[in-house]
Amino acid sequence: MFLGIYDYTVVLTYISLGISVFGITRALEGNFRIAIFCLALSGLCDMFDGKIARTKKNRTDDEKNFGIQIDSLCDVVCFGIFPAMICYCLGVNTPAGIGALIFYSVASVIRLAYFNVSEAKRQNETSENRQYYQGLPITSMAIILPFLYLMRRYCGLYFLIVIHIAVIIVGLLFILDIKVKKPQNPVRILLVAVVALALAKMFRLI
Repeated sequence: MFLGIYDYTVVLTYISLGISVFGITRALEGNFRIAIFCLALSGLCDMFDGKIARTKKNRTDDEKNFGIQIDSLCDVVCFGIFPAMICYCLGVNTPAGIGALIFYSVASVIRLAYFNVSEAKRQNETSENRQYYQGLPITSMAIILPFLYLMRRYCGLYFLIVIHIAVIIVGLLFILDIKVKKPQNPVRILLVAVVALALAKMFRLI
């Protein structure tokens, strides 16, 4: 027997983590297109893992709590460390840039820890689905970074300045106490289509 839970409710989360680890290796090798693709694919997995988990109606409290914890732990790697690694390899490696990446990473961990505490409390009080996020969802970087990378060819020398500013702003939005409406299925489909279009443009398929 192994520790942990391995049923279908969490397998997509594990797949997302595996994709991100592979993406990190591609970023370290300078293959940024594949790395960005892996980031977007991890975001796609995260978009639907919660919906899949909720299809199992007889989940125990331990299974629910494990799902919350494992999702956030994987998100730390997928949307905290992985984007920071991509940005570092792209050239955000000056002292100021490293400071910005540290801020982004710390903000992502704080956001996820806060989410874990508030979500566990919310699930004990109600079975209704969450309608709003507090602060920008950490998975947003899986949408933002592909577009930033797509702008690389148009920004020229200003690209690194744009990346520095974006990392700081996104990190700040992670921990800012604002309400962000949770996207419903039509919006999710639109986001997937827009990111897919950006990736296709990045790979010059269109």
